[in-house]
Amino acid sequence: MTSFESDYNNGAHPDILHRLIESNSLSSSSYGNDQWSESARNKIRAATGCPNATIFFLTGGTQANATVIDGMIDSYEGVVAVETAHINVHESGAIEAFGHKVLTLPSHSGKMDAGELRSYLRAYHADPTWEHMVYPGMTYLTFPTELGTIYKASEIEEMYSICQSYNIPLFIDGARLGYGLMSKECDFTLPWLAQHCDAFYIGGTKVGALCGEAVVFPRGNAPRHFFSIVKRHGALLAKSRLAGIQFEALFTDDLYFRIAQQAISKAMELRALFAEAGIPIKESPTNQQFVILTNKQMEKLRTQILFETWAPVDNTQTLCRFVTSWATTDEDMAQLSIALKNLQK
Repeated sequence: MTSFESDYNNGAHPDILHRLIESNSLSSSSYGNDQWSESARNKIRAATGCPNATIFFLTGGTQANATVIDGMIDSYEGVVAVETAHINVHESGAIEAFGHKVLTLPSHSGKMDAGELRSYLRAYHADPTWEHMVYPGMTYLTFPTELGTIYKASEIEEMYSICQSYNIPLFIDGARLGYGLMSKECDFTLPWLAQHCDAFYIGGTKVGALCGEAVVFPRGNAPRHFFSIVKRHGALLAKSRLAGIQFEALFTDDLYFRIAQQAISKAMELRALFAEAGIPIKESPTNQQFVILTNKQMEKLRTQILFETWAPVDNTQTLCRFVTSWATTDEDMAQLSIALKNLQK
């Protein structure tokens, strides 16, 4: 069945598989000391414009979020995020499991408002009983957001400035970073982003890799003993070459960005198909597209197409998510077109 369920339900991009097979008979050191991981780190340093960056390869997104947050803030501190943030909704309490409360602000189409962040931090520090409350020790953003929306450079710049004024780090979850950077609405580059946060990660799992995320501390500002923290979180690959080879391939000849661009192009085709069928669609410039289907349409469409139901709109309609990736083909689009035409019969 044709699937638009997620951007990680296929294997890996063929170029990555080729590199894995090509290097399979070679021996290497482990735990990040292999030649491919070092090559990948150098390529990421070049791509981010951060020659002093410290880079770690972790197993997946939840591990990256939990490990970075736990490593960068103290035991009594929490992390500020919007209500719809991945760490608040879809990580099964992984952040809280290591003792850090997620402190939520309102979500505006998935985005945090800088004014609300400033007001929250100001009110916390003005409260005479602040020592009895969870200290807001970090701000967490996703780029792009859970709803496929994009922060402008001015928004991130303002929030980074606020974080600096309160001496707390800004951490950016980049599980789908490539799709955000390649969006037509994005007005900044990867090097710019690296200069306007304290830590971020480059998602591999959702952008063409079998697995793995590259956590980047852009100014060599990794927490002390972060390697040990990674291992404590179960996020360390003994066969580190698995991640190293994949990220080396992703950052050769702009493959990472080409994969993201291809997926966005397919997502725009998908938007056009839903618009042609007269089906309401939310604004999203990335590879995630959110459409509103009647429950009857949803049940009929899911007999031909795999997609994700996101949230009920009312008793008769449901918000559904359709996602494209490097593996989305012209044939997939043709099948979706046929299925949407069948809805109108």
